[in-house]
Amino acid sequence: MSGIATVPGRGRKPKPTRQKQLAGNPGKRALNNNEPEFTKLTKVEAPAWMPDIAIGMWETIVPDLLANEVLTVPDLHNVESFCMAYCRWREAEKDITLNGITITTEKTVIKNPAVTVVNEAKRQMVQFGSLLGLDPSSRQRLIGPKGEQGSGNPFADL
Repeated sequence: MSGIATVPGRGRKPKPTRQKQLAGNPGKRALNNNEPEFTKLTKVEAPAWMPDIAIGMWETIVPDLLANEVLTVPDLHNVESFCMAYCRWREAEKDITLNGITITTEKTVIKNPAVTVVNEAKRQMVQFGSLLGLDPSSRQRLIGPKGEQGSGNPFADL
């Protein structure tokens, strides 16, 4: 068998068709013309149920996502999850600052449970942030159009 992933969920995730089109379909493979297209959002408010820290993050990232036309209705749960993970991370870090990495119980010294919350929240931020294009690597995968030719780089043709 060749190096093609045959188990669902394994291997590299396929690029959306729109991305391939923007990049000029560099692999020259047949494009999926049946891929669903969702309406891009132009404005969306933070949910009222979110804590202030999460709303602050929402107000930081959503304008850029909207400006770059990468936010659709099915993406909203990822934005909510990212903002809530950010909020949990901040709250847990505050607890660690106040109480330390370890806490003393009646019988022993244990790891502050907030340390686990920090680690889980950071993992979630990476996961949901990647889905939204909030890190350099995933941003290239999400947006990645072909650059202009003749960029003025004398080494570009080498």
